[in-house]
Amino acid sequence: MEAVILRRFQKGDEFAVSDVICTTLSISNRTDYPPAFIEENIRSHSPEIIAARAEEAHFYVATDGEAIIGCGGITGYWGSAEESYLISIFVLPNHQGKGVGRKIVETLEADEYFRRAWRTEVGSSLTAVHFYEKMGYAFKDGITVPDEYGVVRLEKRKETRG
Repeated sequence: MEAVILRRFQKGDEFAVSDVICTTLSISNRTDYPPAFIEENIRSHSPEIIAARAEEAHFYVATDGEAIIGCGGITGYWGSAEESYLISIFVLPNHQGKGVGRKIVETLEADEYFRRAWRTEVGSSLTAVHFYEKMGYAFKDGITVPDEYGVVRLEKRKETRG
């Protein structure tokens, strides 16, 4: 594991976070998705959109020294106080496979949005499905193929509600 520190997103981080996401989409996802899909996803992760998303969610960044190398957030599932949703979890390709993604998910799972929820969902890229399975997430409703948005829905349920 690298000497990675996770902290809450701060105003001004949106530029580096957008770069992390766009770089990761361009490199890590290119074998699973066509160029048009990747380009559309890059457009939907501009610094302005990231800043707005960070206002609505509990958003975190992973840093190695001063550099932001990963990110992720958690929010209520469609405003629910009982269900949550993981968003925008990305790790720069040269830092993947070193425990950074695991640390991001563990941080999100320590967040109050996760702790209060009986169910947490993530819309995973085809590229990351195996990672989320290793983190204990299972296919939502047993569906293993991407939906109309190109993501596979996985979820983690707690033993009991409440």
